[in-house]
Amino acid sequence: MTGTYSLIGLPTAAKTDHEVSRLARQLGESGRSVAVAESCTGGWIAKSLTDVSGSSGWFGYGIVSYSNRAKRQLLRVREATLERDGAVSEAVVREMADGVLAVSGADYAIAVSGIAGPGGGTAEKPVGTVWCAWASAETSFAQMQRFGGDRNEVREKTVLWALAGLADRISDGTL
Repeated sequence: MTGTYSLIGLPTAAKTDHEVSRLARQLGESGRSVAVAESCTGGWIAKSLTDVSGSSGWFGYGIVSYSNRAKRQLLRVREATLERDGAVSEAVVREMADGVLAVSGADYAIAVSGIAGPGGGTAEKPVGTVWCAWASAETSFAQMQRFGGDRNEVREKTVLWALAGLADRISDGTL
């Protein structure tokens, strides 16, 4: 998250506001748009984006797909993928990103799925495990993080990571 290094020491909310401003500038200047598919963050990414006046010019879709059923029905995540890899996996967030791109027509997508806790973790996927995908029609990236903290902290850190990840990939031209 190259865009956040100068923000070390600030509260997570201030860092998130910075990343949203950075994305708003990037998207507004380029005439491009973003859509989000959220599970563990429950709409927090979309809320952060729409806190910016004028965001309707570059943000139009936010899908909260908390259940596997919603992932299948709204984002076209395959049942076989969910059964094989589980909802918190690279394969699922990639399919979530592809799905929200397909239904929205946006230029970029963010998709997140994770285990915010306090329950639901396993030895393989402990509480705090989060997968994020960033995608365009041409390419996609997915990454896993393990965040510490309580449920709210895991979700808050996920929002910051997801937003900074997109802004960084737009800045460096990888998306």
